[in-house]
Amino acid sequence: MARAVSETHDEILTAASRRFAVTGYKGTSLQDIARSVGCSKATVLYHFANKEALLGELMAPAISVLEALDARLAGQTGAAAQQVATEGFVDLAVRFRREIALLRGEFPDLLQQPAFAHIQQISERLIDAFAGHSDRPVARIAALVVLAGIAETCAEFIDIPDDELRPALLAVVRRAVEPVS
Repeated sequence: MARAVSETHDEILTAASRRFAVTGYKGTSLQDIARSVGCSKATVLYHFANKEALLGELMAPAISVLEALDARLAGQTGAAAQQVATEGFVDLAVRFRREIALLRGEFPDLLQQPAFAHIQQISERLIDAFAGHSDRPVARIAALVVLAGIAETCAEFIDIPDDELRPALLAVVRRAVEPVS
């Protein structure tokens, strides 16, 4: 009996997620994904226009939350911006750490793809918020280290319970960034 279309779609997403985690986005072909599902490459292409579309769907929930965080940051200044950025990004990273792990080491290349290009601007606004909108190099360096460190930590410590990881990350961020008055 043939599988339902939505079931096959979900199986392809699951297989792609596993393959990307093991061999990376660039190291995974549509044929690899098809083989993992037990279908043809044509079946994968029936469900997804290309590998970028597949990754886009896998990342869509995380990107949606990132965009919502970016919208919440609009108009925030100083300490309020730092707090929104800190809590919002830590929550996002903890919630989507498996997705972050999929992109480990490939983030700069993925930002070159049209579907992900706007993420660079959001990242820059997050860095600005973490820095409390300061132009001081030390504040901006700390902000970048914090942003990258949160993502890397969540990808590395995928099995730590959320209620342990979140407070640890918040404590580190609060020590690392310069408070703004």
